[in-house]
Amino acid sequence: MENNDNEIIVGLDIGTTKVAAIVGREDLNGKIEILGYGKADSLGVKRGVVHNIGSTVEAIKTAVAEAEKTSEVNVSTVKVGIAGQHIKSHQHRGSIIRENSEAEITKEEVNQLINSMYNIGMKPGEEIISVIPQEYTIDGEAGITHPVGMAGSSLEANFHIITGMTHAAKNIYKCITKAGLEVDELILEPLTSSDAVLNDDELEAGVALLDVGGGTTDIAIFHDKILRHTAVIPFGGSIVTDDVKEGCSIIRKHAEDLKLKFGSALANLNSDDEVVSIPGLKGRKPKEISLKNLASIIQARMQEIIEHVNYEIEASGYESQLIGGIVVTGGGAQLKHMRQLTAYITGKDTRIGYPAEHLSSKVPEELKQPMYATGIGLVIDGVRDAEKRKEMEGESPNQKKEQQEPEKERRSTRISQKFLSNIIKFFDEEEKK
Repeated sequence: MENNDNEIIVGLDIGTTKVAAIVGREDLNGKIEILGYGKADSLGVKRGVVHNIGSTVEAIKTAVAEAEKTSEVNVSTVKVGIAGQHIKSHQHRGSIIRENSEAEITKEEVNQLINSMYNIGMKPGEEIISVIPQEYTIDGEAGITHPVGMAGSSLEANFHIITGMTHAAKNIYKCITKAGLEVDELILEPLTSSDAVLNDDELEAGVALLDVGGGTTDIAIFHDKILRHTAVIPFGGSIVTDDVKEGCSIIRKHAEDLKLKFGSALANLNSDDEVVSIPGLKGRKPKEISLKNLASIIQARMQEIIEHVNYEIEASGYESQLIGGIVVTGGGAQLKHMRQLTAYITGKDTRIGYPAEHLSSKVPEELKQPMYATGIGLVIDGVRDAEKRKEMEGESPNQKKEQQEPEKERRSTRISQKFLSNIIKFFDEEEKK
């Protein structure tokens, strides 16, 4: 076997329907090698938010134990995705007046402007978790993406600000620590999914990513490789299953199986005489379900979700600039005819986002499916961080400073370390009491 001493990364995806732990690293060909993975049913999470600490802790332990067994790696630190209906986005504008208009704008001044956004007043229990510069304006000259080195008397910028409820993040952190693990980093799930399924051309041209999970549908809109708009729709695959359960008068387990095996997002592609038989309850006859009726129920809910998505795309102001169209990923992307329904309602070119492009050929086919995009994205993100640290080893202080600057800009699209530090500080204080 080839000797591979690349850093091992563990991504932990805590979703509404599943908790998945994926252990991976970069192989010698620059692809992601998956050493092992584990999965458990998620019974303590609703719409991306922890509702039952005990159930979530057990699910994490089960998924991690399975990942440790299959990878033969002792897992202690994890990169964790965070999502949920509590995640909100806002647009804001900030500015600073410079003392010396002839001097070059420094990185420190840019950071000063970015950090000033964290002082914006928030609602009780809400906190800024990420500040993302959109474009800068110097002395009225707009459209500047890299102001460092330029001169001017005033520096302004438009910012995309992402906020979240601190209690939701604290509960995720609590579950992970109770499971005996350490949190390396919290990362917004739509951004990790984008790492797994989008390419540079799409990010530059303009693309909308839809991550259709069990509890929520997350939207992330990119243009010129900058995150421009985010939104969370509080509906996902679970509510579709509930609709099938009610509409067909069956138990939830059978509704989920029907949706996965026979469901379709387009009812008119099923004929009236297509039926499937499911087992009856104890002592009762099997029940026949019309596949056209099943698809009609699914289509009605998926159409509602996609119409919400279309509204968010229009509200973003980038509707006409999405040359890359729409990429659908997450477990909901595996629903038959999901691509066609999305394209029909939005009028935009649509594809299903698979994480297979970044994976080595030895990775099991199951992991190449859209439902694992977030977990794979967490590993990809960790691999990139490890590469950056390795590149900086042995460099001079000046070289390190130059390398750190673009890295800081890339990290600004993720959850701020300040937010994670506040959560850690909260639990440290709780333990001291």
